[in-house]
Amino acid sequence: MTNTPKVAVVILSWNGIKHLREFLPSVLTSTWPNLDVIVCDNGSTDGSAAMLKDEFPGVKVIQNDDNYGFTGGYNRVLQQVDADYFILLNSDVEVNKGWIEPVIALMESDPLIAAATPKIKSFAQKDHFEHAGAAGGFIDCFGYPFCRGRMFYEIEEDKGQYEQSGEVFWASGAAMFVKKEHWVMAGGFDERFFAHMEEIDLCWRLKNMGYKVMYCAESEVYHVGGGTLNTENPFKTYLNFRNNLLLLKNNLSFLRATIIIFIRFWMDLLAIVRFLNEGKRKDAWAISRAHQNFVLHIFKNDGPKTTKRSNLPGLKGMYKRSIVWDFFMKKKRTFTALDPEDFY
Repeated sequence: MTNTPKVAVVILSWNGIKHLREFLPSVLTSTWPNLDVIVCDNGSTDGSAAMLKDEFPGVKVIQNDDNYGFTGGYNRVLQQVDADYFILLNSDVEVNKGWIEPVIALMESDPLIAAATPKIKSFAQKDHFEHAGAAGGFIDCFGYPFCRGRMFYEIEEDKGQYEQSGEVFWASGAAMFVKKEHWVMAGGFDERFFAHMEEIDLCWRLKNMGYKVMYCAESEVYHVGGGTLNTENPFKTYLNFRNNLLLLKNNLSFLRATIIIFIRFWMDLLAIVRFLNEGKRKDAWAISRAHQNFVLHIFKNDGPKTTKRSNLPGLKGMYKRSIVWDFFMKKKRTFTALDPEDFY
């Protein structure tokens, strides 16, 4: 790289004073020479903005006047950031000093690469992958996301099995590198998502525009996870199911989206029954509300206006089969158990 690109690490924080104190120091050791570290305070009430000014005077703080969620918070702050590359980083992520260089080198190698993710491992168990991104994200033909190194609740130990960088379907929002020009071109996040799966939607839209999303094995970070909404939160259940339907509507052709969403309604009904059997009535009701909200707004097209292909494209990283069937019925519990021929 003859001219060093300008990189901005942008951390969106909502009442994250504990995580900022613990993990921001590692970000500040980053060795990328042309770097800004920015914290966007998303309407916090825990005094974190004042703490940053007192304890981290070298960090730029941008304050939103309310909590606009992951999507609205980043859309607002990134309009105010001048850089060639944005790194969207969760406040509960520990990095090492050289984590930026390999990813930027990979992205600079091909003008079609719009976004990328490092290897994401567990902060609590550093020899294991982490749920939010692991070794790159994939998606099945019914819209269920999974990762290399993490399928549903099954999380693999990192034994060097995913050391090859390459194209994936989506990059985790816990540590997402994205070129500013492509962020702007895609219109940023779809704010209807609020939080959860918004990064998958962005990556899918970029792919529909002809760009690539990559996994960089040479860089790794450590993520705590569940800092804002834990896995037992019914609101998270609502967002995941509602946003998954919105994801399909946004990115598939009308005909294919209609077919897949019809099938998903029946698959989600099975999830409702499972939650009821487990005594999780709030989660079952959350799925029902997710369907109601989706149907109520199904004809609204108020998301980012980007190019959508007219039929199912051969998108690298999409699994042609049902990951639900293969995982639960065929007991394929690791990514390596899946047939590479079953991916586009």
